[in-house]
Amino acid sequence: MLKSGLVSITFRKLTPKEIIDMVVKSKLQSIEWGGDVHVPHGNTLKAQEVAKMTRDAGLAISAYGSYYRFDEEIPFASVLETAVALSAPLIRVWAGRLGSAAADEGYWQKMLAQSQRIADMAEKAGVTVAFEYHGGTLTDTRASALRLLSEINHPNLRSYWQPLFTHTLDERMQGLQEISPWLTNVHVYHWIERTKYPLEAGWDDWQQYFSELAKLPGEHYASLEFVRDNDPTQFFADAKTLNRLLLTQS
Repeated sequence: MLKSGLVSITFRKLTPKEIIDMVVKSKLQSIEWGGDVHVPHGNTLKAQEVAKMTRDAGLAISAYGSYYRFDEEIPFASVLETAVALSAPLIRVWAGRLGSAAADEGYWQKMLAQSQRIADMAEKAGVTVAFEYHGGTLTDTRASALRLLSEINHPNLRSYWQPLFTHTLDERMQGLQEISPWLTNVHVYHWIERTKYPLEAGWDDWQQYFSELAKLPGEHYASLEFVRDNDPTQFFADAKTLNRLLLTQS
């Protein structure tokens, strides 16, 4: 089942209440709350407050979008505590600070060991962990992402997916299929190179992505991110497009 949502860091300058109001008005179903501004790492009181506001508005919390990168600049224990206070079922983390081309075998082994550690910690708290699928980390290529997930091989460590602009459409589809056994949620946007476009312009691509995602068992959130010009009007247009796209899969 595919459900709709928004990644809160799309609108960092807005308050949680303003974001909740926008999501309700847009008829999206959920919010992935970011750990840098809206629900800061370690601020459990804020997390509880935002969780209550979200629930009271009839929205789901799809995930806690943390900025944990395995270097303990942000301790994972603090991230996990905040996610639990937020009632988030999943924590998004970044696969380190090095792209796969720059990572030697020592770095790989460190990442694999640390990934096992945080997956174990989160499992005890009833929270899943998932990697961001992103450039400049160990999920920046299809081969690297697949190696990372395969070698960790932990039932509580999964992966997001998003269409990297450095990949062709065929490469994106192949990457999506390859990580499907680990897939949790997806980030939805339409970029050409580094330029943001309305989601409507990516309709054909996203129909293909969602057709693949619809084959997967369980519940998955498709959350808007990177709205053109950070414009609320564009957000509402993109939300309408996302809802229409998901209807084509029902």
